[in-house]
Amino acid sequence: MGIELDDEELQTTPRAAAQTLAGRRVLALTMHAIVGELEGIELVGEDAEAVLIGGADETPETNLVFSYMNLARAFHELEAGAQLYSLHKNRWWQTRNGPLLDAGVFVAGLEYAADTEAIVLGKPSTSYFESALKALDAEPSLTWMIGDDIEADIGGAMAHGMKTVLVRTGKFRPDVVEASRARPDGIISSIAQLPDWLEEHL
Repeated sequence: MGIELDDEELQTTPRAAAQTLAGRRVLALTMHAIVGELEGIELVGEDAEAVLIGGADETPETNLVFSYMNLARAFHELEAGAQLYSLHKNRWWQTRNGPLLDAGVFVAGLEYAADTEAIVLGKPSTSYFESALKALDAEPSLTWMIGDDIEADIGGAMAHGMKTVLVRTGKFRPDVVEASRARPDGIISSIAQLPDWLEEHL
């Protein structure tokens, strides 16, 4: 799409976790694909200072990561004093086979079982948006958030004073948008329409 950006301008939830949990002993229930981004974190199987939950995909790995044994281990660490962190708290995500449960349901279960509250590192948390704005050296009122999630993307960005465009792909659901208090500045059918839409509305 012709978008140019430096590596440090790219904000991801694993990077946010690596910054927040650097130097700490962490039990991570995450997909193996993101482990490489958790640089500086000491990954452990017990005696953790923090439990990190996040991610889910359509492969059998999800069954392994969020197995009863792993969730019970996470609960044990939380009961022993570890702090609960989540890359996000999404309830579901869109796949080619329709909506599937996301890791947020496991986060909520651990919160309930351990009587604690997770610190959310990704959208819509304040730290995530502030970190992204800082990386871009951008003013919120001059920054646009483009996304398909009316809650985490649009609602989160609006709470931080950003402009928003909702895309009718992925998690977009007309009934959810209609029921939401979040009102995007625009709605487009494809990210490919964004340059023309911005040119017309700016």
